[in-house]
Amino acid sequence: MAREGSLEAPTRHPIDWHQPDFYNQDLLNKELERVFDICHGCRRCVSLCHAFPTLFDLVDESDTMEVDGVDKKDYMKVVDHCYLCDLCFLTKCPYIPPHEWQLDFPHLMLRAKAVDFKNNGTSLRNKILSNTDSVGNIMSTAVVSQVVNFVNKQALARSVLESTLGIHKSAHLPEYHSKTLSKRLKNHSPSLAIKATETTTGKVALFGTCYGEYNEPHLGEDLVAVFEHNNIPVSLVNHSRCCGMPKMEAGDLEAVAAAKKHNIPVLAKLVDQGFDLIAPVPSCALMFKQELPLLFPDEPDVQKVAAAFFDPFEYLMLRHKAGELNTGFKNSLGKVAYHVACHQRVQNIGMKTRELLQLIQDTEVTAIERCSGHDGTYAVKKEFHEISMKIARPVINRVKKVEADHYGSDCPMAAHQIANGIEDKKPEHPLTLLRLAYGI
Repeated sequence: MAREGSLEAPTRHPIDWHQPDFYNQDLLNKELERVFDICHGCRRCVSLCHAFPTLFDLVDESDTMEVDGVDKKDYMKVVDHCYLCDLCFLTKCPYIPPHEWQLDFPHLMLRAKAVDFKNNGTSLRNKILSNTDSVGNIMSTAVVSQVVNFVNKQALARSVLESTLGIHKSAHLPEYHSKTLSKRLKNHSPSLAIKATETTTGKVALFGTCYGEYNEPHLGEDLVAVFEHNNIPVSLVNHSRCCGMPKMEAGDLEAVAAAKKHNIPVLAKLVDQGFDLIAPVPSCALMFKQELPLLFPDEPDVQKVAAAFFDPFEYLMLRHKAGELNTGFKNSLGKVAYHVACHQRVQNIGMKTRELLQLIQDTEVTAIERCSGHDGTYAVKKEFHEISMKIARPVINRVKKVEADHYGSDCPMAAHQIANGIEDKKPEHPLTLLRLAYGI
């Protein structure tokens, strides 16, 4: 008999996307029907995102009120609302491997996105949103960045953008900076004594990420300042590309493979040189720690890079455990409302950001463990923005209730999504707050 739930640790199986059956539409539909039927009978995930309410509405409104009554053409309505946050797999589902039902809802949705991409391609809007390096290179030129940043704040221009490309007029669009992170750190050459611990080498290579390079380069500057205040020399990874997460979310696995082919040799060489690897955006860290190893399980360098990759606060707390964290904070932060990013939660590292911020004197941290509904691109799309804000509303309400002096998230995009519902204060990244506490 099948057990109701599983007490074993979750097991993630590699994604066998090179096999022809992976793209077989009939086999995909059969697996979607099997998984949807189990989800329909459980419904524990109804509050996580809009994929599950969409599924359950389709079932409840069908002639049979079961999954067999749902038109298979409507399956993509469910898939379109999944942004691969992984929370259902790691926080809710009782039927994940090693349970015999072997449910992995996010990776099934990834398969459906990949099949749809292969069969139907994608829209111009989705191509633009997922080509972060190309767009960033163009938008970050001096004159273009100023024009784009100005235009993106004009109501008329945003209405035109909504009607032509389907970018919601009320969605937050990130600014672009002509002085990119690589330009800001071009002459950076740390000369600190390296001190390793049992779990860290003591020197870090920063994978700046496309978002950190073009949109919020101050994140990388704050990370460098904080780490080197803790005697950890930081060098920027040169010649890196997007981690591939936006392409993966679009189902373009060949583009993910191309990004991997470029990035992994660069990063693996740094690991061989004794560097630990850091990314300031949780999605990018998760891509190297989890998704690429599952997509390319037989490539030793992919596994090597995964083992050397850390979340910034995970790294700092490992240093703290070894007695190497500078706890000489000069400033308190008061009340902090801290949103725990989904792609940080699913790294299974615990709430290291909260733990570190709580070390600061006279600082009270309220952690909010709910999805912001952003996903990088989901929240900016015309057809999904209002739903994304509905998902974010409980987080926004918690931030307001705390009456915090500061609020933010490890994911800068999630922070701006929250800021869409809070008019009087801007979000601050935890690295920025830590730098403020150090007074550096």
